[in-house]
Amino acid sequence: MTLKRALLTATILAAPLVAPLAASAQPVTGLYIGLGAGANWINNPSKFDLSGDSTPGNFGLPSNTTINNAGKANFKAGYGGVASIGWGFGNGFRAEVEGNFRENEVDSIRGFNLAPIARTGGFQRTYGVMANVLYDFDFANFGLGQSIFQPYVGVGAGYAWTDWRNIRGQSGAPGQGGAVLYANDTDAQFAYQGIVGVGTPLTWLGVTGLTLTAEYRFMGTLQPEMFTTIRSPTNNQIGAAGKVEADNYNHSVMLGLRYALFQPPPPPPPVAVAAPAVAPAPARTYLVFFDWDRADLTARAREIIAEAASNAGRVQATRIEVAGHADRSGSPAYNQRLSQRRADAVAAELVARGISRSDISVSAYGESRPLVPTADGVREPQNRRVEIVLR
Repeated sequence: MTLKRALLTATILAAPLVAPLAASAQPVTGLYIGLGAGANWINNPSKFDLSGDSTPGNFGLPSNTTINNAGKANFKAGYGGVASIGWGFGNGFRAEVEGNFRENEVDSIRGFNLAPIARTGGFQRTYGVMANVLYDFDFANFGLGQSIFQPYVGVGAGYAWTDWRNIRGQSGAPGQGGAVLYANDTDAQFAYQGIVGVGTPLTWLGVTGLTLTAEYRFMGTLQPEMFTTIRSPTNNQIGAAGKVEADNYNHSVMLGLRYALFQPPPPPPPVAVAAPAVAPAPARTYLVFFDWDRADLTARAREIIAEAASNAGRVQATRIEVAGHADRSGSPAYNQRLSQRRADAVAAELVARGISRSDISVSAYGESRPLVPTADGVREPQNRRVEIVLR
């Protein structure tokens, strides 16, 4: 299974869950925990190199026979799981400590100058402790607007224990004697991994901070060494013995849940607000509202700006203040730029209506001065505005 296919499959499985979502994905802030489970597979074939003495006579072979100590094994696809605890810094970066487990059953063993090994068994189990650094991508920082999906990448390093549990194989047809390969050993080595994933919030469940994740992981270790013997089944004499150096590269595809602790309760759904009534002349303050993530003027907005320009002459205003604002559905940096574009659009329309540009002061406040206070990430129509004040 390729990485592209694995991520596509995980996204399709998650799609029915995220369809009702309204909240956009946000970078993690503070303490969080995570769990994941899925399928894994080992690079096949995994190559073995048996280092140790070989005694051809113990297999009934001529003493001048050369024993080939190289072999290989295939492992079946297995299962695995991870558990993590970490900290999000609010800027996309996260750091975490992870424990993981993987298991794969032996499928076949070949080599070692043995006849085809027809009967095999046993498992390879891997236990690891890793320290990971990850980065969550915020589409708003790239000018792509808000999204309920948030991709992330990560790298990790740590220690892994590779456990060969009763790995065995006997050559020869069933019912006939043959050389027996056996290993039951554990070795720990330095481990490393790469992570590619995507998360989406599950706020529709009523739990703030809960995120569904789908990810691909590649994990490798330095070559573990397992004590292995090859014996004669007739006299149990050892024909070859020593350490097997085994390749250990693992691929995993997992679905999981991540929960950010100590998050504020979800805000109430936004209340539909009727279009604000135009203040009667000679009103001193006018509000111009905008659609979500837009800075272009609607027909209604142009009517309000035209009335403000007309009344500026009637009340003999000496200064016209234009202040742009945004709601909290994007990042603070993005909202600052958006509020500036909105204020510039209103100022340009005032000039087009006959107001001197030198009489207009333009300012932008981003999401810092909401008309209706909300939690971070909420789309509030009344906060997407420009205020025109005649002084």
